[in-house]
This record gives sequence, C-alpha cells and structure tokens, in this order.
Amino acid sequence: QVQLVESGGGLVQAGDSLGVSCAVSGIPFAGYTMGWFRQAPGKQREFVAYINPSGRSLNYANSVKGRFTISRDSAKNTVQLQMNTLKPEDTAVYYCAASFLARPTTTPDAFRFWGRGTQVTVSS
Repeated sequence: QVQLVESGGGLVQAGDSLGVSCAVSGIPFAGYTMGWFRQAPGKQREFVAYINPSGRSLNYANSVKGRFTISRDSAKNTVQLQMNTLKPEDTAVYYCAASFLARPTTTPDAFRFWGRGTQVTVSS
C-alpha cells in the first residue's frame, strides 16, 4: 500500500520559518521524483517544488524561489520542504506527491501518488 504522510504544518507569523516533511512507503523511493504542491481556499492546486531521484535536479515555483528549499533523505524515505520568510500568501494546504518521471512537468497530473496534505497558515 502506497502511503505519503505529511507532517509539520501549523500557524506562524509572516517572516517566520517552518518545515514540513513527508514520509513515504509502499514505493521504491529512490526511483521517484518527489514534489510539493499547495492549494489555497478557492484556488487551484499549484506547484511549489520538486527534487529528482538523485537529488541533483531541483525545480521551484518563481513565487517561492530563494525562500523555500526542498530536500530528500533516502535513508529515511522522507522529503522535506523548508520554508523561510513566510508570507500570508503562502497560506495553503501543502501536499506531498511522487512521480516516476525523472523530469516531470509541474502540473499535478505528472504526479501519480499523493498525500492528504498538511495545513500551513501564515498570519500577517
């Protein structure tokens, strides 16, 4: 059974930092590109970042570039998203996702497996 379980969301103030993590099981983690997406109320799910299986190729949305960092730990089958200098517009449910493509597009349909999400709320 494939499971992606996010953790670490919460309520922070603008300018703060927060890290979210995703524990992956049921798939060969080393062979999958791992990504983070987010969805704010009333908006479509949007790409945040992804990291390829080797960890050497990273891709970030322009809105988070320079503030967010994605990483993966193959020993623990986890993927992390470190979020710095958070803004109120970063408020959303953050989803972890897995793609078998080495260089997926940044659309949700390129990712096969999904977690249930974790809420991140940034107050002004």
